[in-house]
Amino acid sequence: MTESGAATEFKIRAGEYAAAITARAGALRELRYRGRDLIVPFPEGGPIPDYRGIIAVPWPNRIADGRYTFDGAEYELPVNETDRGCALHGVAFPLDWDLESHNESSVTLSCTPQPTVGYPHEVRIVVEYRLTEDGLHSRVTASNLGGTAAPYGVCPHPYLVAGPAPLDEWTLDIPAGQFLEVTPDRLLPKETRSVAGHEFDFRTPRTIGATKIDHAFTDVAFDGGGLTRVLVRDPGGTGVGMAWDRTCQWLQIHTADKQPPAPNRLGLAVEPMTCPPDAFNSGVDLIRLEPGTTHEASWSIFGT
Repeated sequence: MTESGAATEFKIRAGEYAAAITARAGALRELRYRGRDLIVPFPEGGPIPDYRGIIAVPWPNRIADGRYTFDGAEYELPVNETDRGCALHGVAFPLDWDLESHNESSVTLSCTPQPTVGYPHEVRIVVEYRLTEDGLHSRVTASNLGGTAAPYGVCPHPYLVAGPAPLDEWTLDIPAGQFLEVTPDRLLPKETRSVAGHEFDFRTPRTIGATKIDHAFTDVAFDGGGLTRVLVRDPGGTGVGMAWDRTCQWLQIHTADKQPPAPNRLGLAVEPMTCPPDAFNSGVDLIRLEPGTTHEASWSIFGT
């Protein structure tokens, strides 16, 4: 843990797992299992590249032009994805979150973003990271402290690492029957399509190969206990998985494609989402967080 007045990083450990969480963005900076990375880390004390490990809140993914209408009123948010003209990944990621509790195996952080013209709601966000012998368990709780209903959505943003082989050689298992077709230039929603017969059909595990993905999936298959999971495996035998419940009916997958000289396809972004991209405009699965109410979403990451 580093110090400069207040702690900027919190380390936790349990069994064969170890993790580091930053006060900045409440982000998961590092997660290791048996000494190997399960996510693409970023340097301690440095900036957070590509939103790695953040909590995207109070909306996941993007809002077209940063504009939306809610309860008859029009709002405009700052556009931070300038090349696509969108408001991306919420407002909590630039903030330093406050420490609520910290022990050997868990840490809880919170933030309450200042209401703005574009999002005039007082929503308190609490994230708990807890390690056990079977993996990392995360829970995000949002509480509306204000007097008006607030639009809301959330997702995590880890880039999973299956092992040392290139991403193209990893085997991927996505239990989803549909994907959201998007515009090629701005990645804005068009319509949902069946994965059947499409290169995005990973319902039967297969190698990723050269497939490029930056799309949301839905029609997710949950088991009898209400859980689902994505699994990624390295040809050498190691792997990583992510599990969640029916709270997140959507899933963003991104193969982290970059143009040189940026490092290309370092990991696979797996983002269980409570709503699809641009839900502030479409209203699809958008959470209406009434005054005095709370919403919880949770997910787990584990090594194999």
